[in-house]
Amino acid sequence: MTKVEAIIQPAKLDTVKEALIELGIEGMTISDVRGHGRQKGHTEFYRGREYTVDLLPKVKIEMVVPDHLKEKAIEAIIGAARTGRIGDGKIFISPVDEAIRIRNDERGETAL
Repeated sequence: MTKVEAIIQPAKLDTVKEALIELGIEGMTISDVRGHGRQKGHTEFYRGREYTVDLLPKVKIEMVVPDHLKEKAIEAIIGAARTGRIGDGKIFISPVDEAIRIRNDERGETAL
């Protein structure tokens, strides 16, 4: 099993979620997060004053998928989230040793 974490633009959430559901990936955790990468934020004007927004709003999607779906999930996220501009996001991949469903103690891929 593999944990896939994707940090994406908030506007792309529905598109990415639909692409993952089409693959049969329904279990995911979605969080509103803030951060920055290379773009380092931007400056804005409010009531005539300039200020820096250095932590931009993003969405973090976390899911654990069977190994045979890992590459398809990555391709679906990239295809749905890419705009070609800076700030599109990142994907992080980690191995998962075990998954356990608390309700009935199912283990492994059946717990997903």
